[in-house]
Amino acid sequence: MAKRLSEKEKTDLVKDFTNSNTIEDLTKKYNCSKLTIVRNLKRRLGEETYIKLINNTKEKRQSGAVKQNINLAENKNVQKEYSPAKSTSEDLFELSPFIEIAPLNCEIENSVQRDLSSVPISDIDLPDVVYMIVDKKIELETKYLRDYPEWEFLSKEELNRKTIEIFFDLKIAKRFCNKEQKVIKVPNTKVFKIVAPILLQRGISRIVGAGKLISL
Repeated sequence: MAKRLSEKEKTDLVKDFTNSNTIEDLTKKYNCSKLTIVRNLKRRLGEETYIKLINNTKEKRQSGAVKQNINLAENKNVQKEYSPAKSTSEDLFELSPFIEIAPLNCEIENSVQRDLSSVPISDIDLPDVVYMIVDKKIELETKYLRDYPEWEFLSKEELNRKTIEIFFDLKIAKRFCNKEQKVIKVPNTKVFKIVAPILLQRGISRIVGAGKLISL
């Protein structure tokens, strides 16, 4: 069962996040899931501020990694300059020194990565009952995969896919439901396999649920 944060923890959580702590750091510190961390941050800060802070944290960490590696390389060069003379055979292996830069958070187009991240709906066993959020007209709530921080490591192509979300627990579904929406019960989850072609025609190719990414 998901851990509920106290009011003090929620306040401290926002302070830590604005001080450039990553989502991964916060999940370890507060001993709860990424979903709980992200949900509380968005509620306290708002969607727009949350995204800005996420981007700022990434930029700071990337910049710090580059500076650290450049300083390390400069220190090595200084040590070489004042080190005793090397033999001719050693010099042959020092003809082309290079600086190793820490990998940045860049997008990698990798089909293997995409295959491992999602599971075909034909290969997954869903629980007998799940819950979904719809608007007052019983229209499905669709999102892009990029709206889920826990999947932000995927390629740009994947993040632009339309998704629907299912919940295995009614209480969790209600937490994400606003006044203009309502939660409905899906008593037979086999229906998702049946309507998969229809969802694909509407541009929906992924289902997000309980930390899993299901491909239609």
